[in-house]
Amino acid sequence: MFFEIPAQILALIRSRQMLPARLVNIGGRPVLVPKANSTQKLRLDSLKLALAFAAIYVIWGSTYLAIRYAVETIPPLVTAGIRHTVAGGILLAWAYARGYRAKREHWIAGAIVGAFFFLVGHGTLHWAEQHVASGLAALLIATEPMFILVLAWASRQQKISRASALGLALGVVGVAILTGMEVSAKDASLLGMMAVLIGSAAWAAGVVISPKVKLPDDAVARTAVPLVCGAVMLLASAGIAGEFHGLQWSAISLKSILGLAYLIVFGSIVAFTSYTWLLQRCAPALVATHTYANPVVAVLLGWLLAGEALTVRVVVASIAILGAIVLIRRGERTTRRVPVKHSGEVTSIEECA
Repeated sequence: MFFEIPAQILALIRSRQMLPARLVNIGGRPVLVPKANSTQKLRLDSLKLALAFAAIYVIWGSTYLAIRYAVETIPPLVTAGIRHTVAGGILLAWAYARGYRAKREHWIAGAIVGAFFFLVGHGTLHWAEQHVASGLAALLIATEPMFILVLAWASRQQKISRASALGLALGVVGVAILTGMEVSAKDASLLGMMAVLIGSAAWAAGVVISPKVKLPDDAVARTAVPLVCGAVMLLASAGIAGEFHGLQWSAISLKSILGLAYLIVFGSIVAFTSYTWLLQRCAPALVATHTYANPVVAVLLGWLLAGEALTVRVVVASIAILGAIVLIRRGERTTRRVPVKHSGEVTSIEECA
């Protein structure tokens, strides 16, 4: 399954290069003639498709390193709050320009989902990257499908197949390999890893809960509203935690500023736009394959650019966790989902750092 993904994407891109044609009669014989002005448009569509997949594969994978740079001199909750305030505000303005008008029920749903996704999910991740390498954080975040499976099973929305059960066991082994050596290491490092796992579980809970609440039907607003709500809660939490009081603006490094700017522009806006555009044109299962690529990109970038250790333990844990995701995805194909009654469209927001 994992090795079939690049071939599927390439086939999809190539299929966009096949010119639409019309059947005409020339000299008494039927001939397929390409439609006028279609070549350039289809080539542009193919390029957009390739760039969109590159965005959700590479950009989302690189955000873990950007978070590490940002929180070096900017407090973590302030970093996450500013990031989501700007990105959420831009996306909400975009949705408003498209005709969306927020309702009270949307803000209530956005507050619930935003608390799981951004206050806990991203808040713990940004805090943890003060103590945990970006590559390790990405690998631990990759456990999200495992938490989703367990929560869906506990709420009777899904059964666990043999493949999924094996994936869960393999994922636990991978996490144990990553965290086991930290028991005798610094307490902050182990605490950081636990915080990332808590954030991953919170995000999974948000995925399970989001179809049951009344989020907007508009695709952009469906993410913008939880983003804005989460941003407000993050900034409030930063104030309660005293992060603004202890923040020295003059001490913020250029690296942290660039890291935060990268998270806002590329991690939240560019990658999200690419993600929603792909969901309108490709199978959701194919778009969700970024789950496999993001941890690999994060580990490699952390090793190449930040000098993070790429040990045998990290490699083995990576293989175990990615293998677990593959098995769980495969198990989902053969498992009958239990219908859930809810109002509105069935939606979920994939994890993005």
